[in-house]
Amino acid sequence: MALLQISEPGESQQQTQQRRAAGIDLGTTNSLVATMLNGAAQTIPDRQGRYLLPSVVRYTSGDAPIVGHDAKDSAFEDPLNTLASVKRFMGRGLADIQKAVKNLPCEFVNTDSGIPRIHTVAKDVSAVEVSAEILKVLKGRAEKCLGGDLYGAVITVPAYFDDAQRQATKDAARLAGIRVLRLLNEPTAAAVAYGLDHKAEGVHAVYDLGGGTFDISILRFSKGVFEVLATAGDTALGGDDMDKSIAEWIIQEAGLSYDISPKILRRIMHDATKAKEALTDTDSVALDIQRPDGTHWHGTLTTEKLGELIDPLIKKTLMPCQRVLADAAISKEDIKDVVMVGGVTRIPRVRELVSHFFDCRLLEGIDPDKAVAIGAAIQADILAGNRPDNEMLLLDVIPLSLGIETMGGLVEKIIPRNTSIPILKTQEFTTYKDGQTAMMIHVVQGERELVTDCRSLARFELRGIPAMTAGVARIQVTYQVDADGLLSVSARELTSGVESSIEIKPSYGLTDLEIERMLRDSLSYAQDDIDSRQLREQQVEAVRIIEAVTAALAEDGAGLLDEQQRRDIEIALDVVKKVQQDKDHRAIKRAIEKLERVSADFAAHRMNAAIKRALAGHKLEEFSN
Repeated sequence: MALLQISEPGESQQQTQQRRAAGIDLGTTNSLVATMLNGAAQTIPDRQGRYLLPSVVRYTSGDAPIVGHDAKDSAFEDPLNTLASVKRFMGRGLADIQKAVKNLPCEFVNTDSGIPRIHTVAKDVSAVEVSAEILKVLKGRAEKCLGGDLYGAVITVPAYFDDAQRQATKDAARLAGIRVLRLLNEPTAAAVAYGLDHKAEGVHAVYDLGGGTFDISILRFSKGVFEVLATAGDTALGGDDMDKSIAEWIIQEAGLSYDISPKILRRIMHDATKAKEALTDTDSVALDIQRPDGTHWHGTLTTEKLGELIDPLIKKTLMPCQRVLADAAISKEDIKDVVMVGGVTRIPRVRELVSHFFDCRLLEGIDPDKAVAIGAAIQADILAGNRPDNEMLLLDVIPLSLGIETMGGLVEKIIPRNTSIPILKTQEFTTYKDGQTAMMIHVVQGERELVTDCRSLARFELRGIPAMTAGVARIQVTYQVDADGLLSVSARELTSGVESSIEIKPSYGLTDLEIERMLRDSLSYAQDDIDSRQLREQQVEAVRIIEAVTAALAEDGAGLLDEQQRRDIEIALDVVKKVQQDKDHRAIKRAIEKLERVSADFAAHRMNAAIKRALAGHKLEEFSN
């Protein structure tokens, strides 16, 4: 007798085909790609068995770009056409780049769009295009391993990447022909790689120090849910800065000038990197530096000297660590352990200072270079639909508050920083003037109370609002941040249904210095901000009541007020006009309250007169039902 295969209604009788998905760690110094093989996440090597792909691209005249190890090897001979560490330039303007990165070994060209391009012998390229070349190689590596086209990929970004930097990363993926399943914060990806949701519930820290960026995140793990409590960091701090400190010491010790050629500078940077890496396993390393005149300088770099050179940079990472604990409202004693991620965490001095700061166990079971890519691969497999039984949930956060400008140049925060994403929040606003038919929506980012102290993200207009009395219109503003950390804003007038919206795609983002300054200033100027906000609010209210009372006097003053009543109101009105530009918000408030008291009867008379006019010609019975 034949057996029938029985399935639930709507279920396919054939086994679901596995989709080809990958996780990509697009790093400042090196990049990796990983995928699920035989039930486990594994990084994919090249033909020579090398897992790390140097994030270096060389442009030549008439030929395709060279990516990876071969490009890195040619950096000494062709420094101006060999581009490295471009992740530091993603989503930034030229002025930001020049402030953040000194002694740039490449030639920048500014453009009308605000997106800087780098001059090469082949063409002028943006950081997005350079990153796309790196992603193409990683995509090809994954497709060769999996035996077919890639369905999609999870690409990791520093937790402290802002909206512009995240958008630039997605643009690079699109240029490379990669479908982005999600942008995943690097610390969260590392936590997934360690499988902390299965091993230990509680609060953990992820310390991620790579070649060009630093992140510190506090995560709570509970029943398969990864909840990021707070995040902080520096998008321009990493191993590259340590290499530069060592290189500057070499230049000084070798008696070289700082205006040496890009070729010699690249060679010294290479030697500095190699020396730093060698000191991971030994106490000293010999240096042999060739000077421009052909002579050589011989020296020795010890672990003690290395500590001297890099300690200021390591300690710089501990300041965000202190801040993130405060943001998460926890103490060091609440931290169960610290996940160490990024190649720079191999340096003993880094581990020593981090261990001393948190005073708890450091987790180093996975190669720190591979952890992020492995975690991204696990998440990509889930998002591709290959693991429908997996209930793991990732809750990342936004690094800075998102708000809207209100009257008086004030900021109304819609989504506070360290809010879990994805998130959708709505808030109602209203019109300021009678008959107002349009509203400008100004989207801002930052922690201060005044628009002038925050960063402008975008502006758009809502038109077609029905002409109504001030305060009657209902404008619903919606802020939506997706799982990638990208923002879209919409505004809708509820009575008429007119709507307008915008996707926030700034041409360049915040620098690490601006982010640090925003957070630092939000604390340093907290009281000043409160005072400024109270003053602006009272000034706005003064203008509103002056306009309202003046219009009411012109319309109904003669018929509803006697001479003394009108004089009392006009005196109180003059006082408000006189103090509205003062710096004392209390004096303005007292003057407004006095005007409201003396005009209260007038307002009541006007209301009664309006009701009588509305009822004129009607019988009471008409309103009884």
